[in-house]
Parts: sequence; structure tokens; C-alpha cells
Amino acid sequence: MKGIDTNVLVRYLVKDDKKQAQRASEFIQRATSGGKRCFINHIVLCELVWVLESAYKCSKKEIVHVLEKIIMTRQFEIERKDIARLALYDFANGKGDFADYFIGRINQEHGCDKTATFDRSLKDSDSFEIL
Repeated sequence: MKGIDTNVLVRYLVKDDKKQAQRASEFIQRATSGGKRCFINHIVLCELVWVLESAYKCSKKEIVHVLEKIIMTRQFEIERKDIARLALYDFANGKGDFADYFIGRINQEHGCDKTATFDRSLKDSDSFEIL
């Protein structure tokens, strides 16, 4: 299995640099030949959201759609896909950032009933305690 860094995933999805997009696509095609998968970890997903929001000015709806497609793509192995799906659901329905919801879900997985934060956008989430 081959891992994918955020910059490769961004080029593969956005295709704003033709040469790098082609190299990213060719790499993913080679890496997933014969039923193999490319690994995408939690940090890459969080960085991807940040890049799509900040550099490409994508809307939340667009980002949710991109993440849903990535999670459903058979060629991608997502680290703890179950937690990623829950964080994506929280993000789609909440006011906080994707990374924050991911943090909350990971912390729940490790036995935390709440995650302390100063982020008021998470006040409607049962996973967080606003300080």
C-alpha cells in the first residue's frame, strides 16, 4: 500500500497544476492497480479541508461532497474510516471545523465524554465542553 500526502491529493482533486495533477493521477492509478489501495490518514483529511477552504475558497457543501467521495472511493484506505464518517456527519450538520469534530470523535473513541475547548462554534455539540 502507498500513502498519499495532502499536496498529492489536492492536485489529484483540484487539477489546478496540469503537470502535477497528471503525475498525481498516474501515481494513484499505479498504486491502486490490481485491487491495491492508497492510504489517507486523519491529518491529510484535515489538511485537505483547510486547503480547500483557505486556498480554493470552497464552500462547506462542496467540501462535504469531496470528503464523502473520498471516503466512499474503493481505491482509498482511510484511517479509521468509521470515525472519519462520524466527524464528517458532525461537520456537515454543525458550525465547527472538520478538524475539531475529528478531534472530538477521536477523543470519544479513547473514552473521553467531553473535549474541552474555547471554540464557541462547538457549543451545540454534545462532544465538547466550552470553557
